Amino acid sequence: MNSMRIRRTALAVAAAVVLPFSLAACSDSGSDTKAASTPVADDVAKSGGSTPADSTMASDKPFGAACAGVPAEGAGSFDGMAKDPVATAAANNPALSTLVAAVKQAGLVDTLNNATDITVFAPTNDAFAKIPKADLDKVLADKATLTKILTYHVVGQKLTPKQLENGSFETLQKGMVTTKGSGESYKVNDTAKVVCGNVKTANANVYIVDTVLMPK
Repeated sequence: MNSMRIRRTALAVAAAVVLPFSLAACSDSGSDTKAASTPVADDVAKSGGSTPADSTMASDKPFGAACAGVPAEGAGSFDGMAKDPVATAAANNPALSTLVAAVKQAGLVDTLNNATDITVFAPTNDAFAKIPKADLDKVLADKATLTKILTYHVVGQKLTPKQLENGSFETLQKGMVTTKGSGESYKVNDTAKVVCGNVKTANANVYIVDTVLMPK
């Protein structure tokens, strides 16, 4: 009888010691589960795994209405252009054929392709079409003037959209361009609208614009 009482007492003591730890463990497990369900975790789940870092990466992609006209694949796609230097990349974009012809006429292909970390404001064919044909033909025939205009579209650093919000930058022509805007809406010199921005090439950031920039 005494031995049975001793064993019962020992078991009761053991239970008294173990039970609080068991309850604590259950409580900790519950708090862990609750902690895992944070607003960030919920957003990730709702977005299929996107994280705040992914959002930052998304904002670094090309933007603008004209970007829809860029081929989905091939040398003229965004991925394709990212592999080539800027003059070569532009040559693969049909919307920039007039610009490419002008760059070749001015002998600037190697200059642009061999440059390091530049930004190019690239006028579309429609931008050149705004210039009366007689005036455009005259410019294309004058290499010095053409070079002056084209190099005015090039800045000697890679500009991010953030830098365009309220910027002033020296061009390779030595004149200054000003930029302003936010989000996915930017203007250069208050006249040219960025229609497809933040396009990456191997050596440049490209902002395609709807108006040819003229140096003062």
